[in-house]
Amino acid sequence: MYGQAVATLARVFGDITLAEDAVQDAFVVASDRWPRDGIPPNPAGWIITTARRRAIDDLRRSARGRELHEQLGAVAGGAHPTDDEYWEVDGPVSDDQLRLIFTCCHPALRIEHQVALTLRLLGGLTVDEVARSFLVSESTMAKRLVRAKYKIKAAKIPYRVPADADLPERLRSVLSVVYLIYNTGFDDPQRASLRDDAIRLARSLVQLMPNEPEVAGLLALMLLIESRLPARMEAGELVLLSDQDRTKWDQELIDEGHAVVRACIRRAQPGPFQLQAAIQAVHCAAGSIAATDWPQIIILYNHLYALMPTPVVALNRAIAVAEVEGPQAGLASIDTIAADLDDYHLMHATRAAMLRRLGQRDAARAAYERSARLAATEADRRFLAQQIEALVQDGAPT
Repeated sequence: MYGQAVATLARVFGDITLAEDAVQDAFVVASDRWPRDGIPPNPAGWIITTARRRAIDDLRRSARGRELHEQLGAVAGGAHPTDDEYWEVDGPVSDDQLRLIFTCCHPALRIEHQVALTLRLLGGLTVDEVARSFLVSESTMAKRLVRAKYKIKAAKIPYRVPADADLPERLRSVLSVVYLIYNTGFDDPQRASLRDDAIRLARSLVQLMPNEPEVAGLLALMLLIESRLPARMEAGELVLLSDQDRTKWDQELIDEGHAVVRACIRRAQPGPFQLQAAIQAVHCAAGSIAATDWPQIIILYNHLYALMPTPVVALNRAIAVAEVEGPQAGLASIDTIAADLDDYHLMHATRAAMLRRLGQRDAARAAYERSARLAATEADRRFLAQQIEALVQDGAPT
């Protein structure tokens, strides 16, 4: 029903984002009315009609800022606050976008719902893009967003900027949102400006909360990733870290990122973002892939996994293990989490590279092909096609 309603409204209004927002709002209304009034004879038609009305209302709003206020007010129960009521000029958060992010990250919501809802409303991401950030299906994410909006309405959660004392409990969600916004700009060239937005937001957070080391860690992480981007693409094609021209790396950003990482180390309060930044700092300090301090990277990943035991962290650690102990050890590490990341194209691409190093060309090709089917961007698919072609050449008779 969800997909049908979105497709119908997208054809009518020519705007998939507008359609998705309207359909999600319609599901929130249905979640409130149907248990009380009964399910209508034509549920799909009811959803589409309600969503169409919501979309028309949205189109009447000319400014994105006012549109966000109205959306948030509607979700909260229909009362739209005035600008003076919504924007607490004397509050602790001065950056408008950052204020909205802190506002959405209410502790009454589950953290994944806070992050998903904020990315949807404020980051401008489609439901599918948000779903990919969480490695779940579009339908699963759509249901999460509907539940989050319904929770806000049912619990009458107020949308207002938190006071100073309330900022720390929302910080984890806010940092996750900012980093995911950055990653969206990283993966999609058409949204490259999101990277600048994320770095600006991180700088604002550092000014707002200078004593929070994880805030500094997030800023350092994004600066160091950003520093290497000039060498990541060549003529529109992806370039592996091992093949990058490191003279193209932005040394000014590297110096700033290293300085922030050193300040974090002196605080001796390591957190996930600080550890990820430290890993990036090791990469940026190396003159070549061979000169990289891989044992140190493994140590950092061990600490990171202790704090954040996710399959993605384990996958990245496996890459470092392969550099130190060889591809067979790296492959063994990946096999322990492969089932958890079966829909993650980078896991299959990583397996393929290790299988190729071991001379297992048939298995490597199958893994590359699986990765290509899962890849979300055309650049990734072209890169994987090149790897498959190179694999064929490896096995060609001389």
